[in-house]
Amino acid sequence: MKAALDACVLYPTVMREMLLGVARAGLYQPLWSARILEEWARAAGKAGPVVEMQARSEIALTRAGWPRAEVRVDEAQARRLWLPDPDDVHVLAAAVQGHADVIVTMNRGDFPAQVLAEEGLSRADPDNFLLGLYEASPEAVGAVADAVLAEAKRLSGEDWTMRSLMKKARLPRLGKALERR
Repeated sequence: MKAALDACVLYPTVMREMLLGVARAGLYQPLWSARILEEWARAAGKAGPVVEMQARSEIALTRAGWPRAEVRVDEAQARRLWLPDPDDVHVLAAAVQGHADVIVTMNRGDFPAQVLAEEGLSRADPDNFLLGLYEASPEAVGAVADAVLAEAKRLSGEDWTMRSLMKKARLPRLGKALERR
């Protein structure tokens, strides 16, 4: 399965680490465009120049770790597409160019299911997407979540629980499922 990741799921960190971690485990193939990655950097930049520089470093590492994930968007293709927010058409274009099955985004209203279906795509929010992968491969997703939790504890010095970390990362259903194992 191929999933186009919108910038809003690549930044914040925990959500990104979960999504890329399960991709690294072989549960799906991530896709994005240069513009999506630039949106990630600009979103981080709203927290200040140091945060933007850190994001750009993370983007470089992400590109190096996933050399086949970046889709080059054909502008002629993008012009034929429509979404309620014209600023999101590039995400749809990347998904179509990359032959994605799904767009993972927090912006449900910007990606109407009927419009996506016309392009052979569906939309999933990251919580449901990851929960579905967890239900299919609990050991693999659980191992990724355990690593993300350990890193969050190490970096923050806080004693996170799985459920509280995932809830803060806007992955509450996944957190609840992971806590029950």
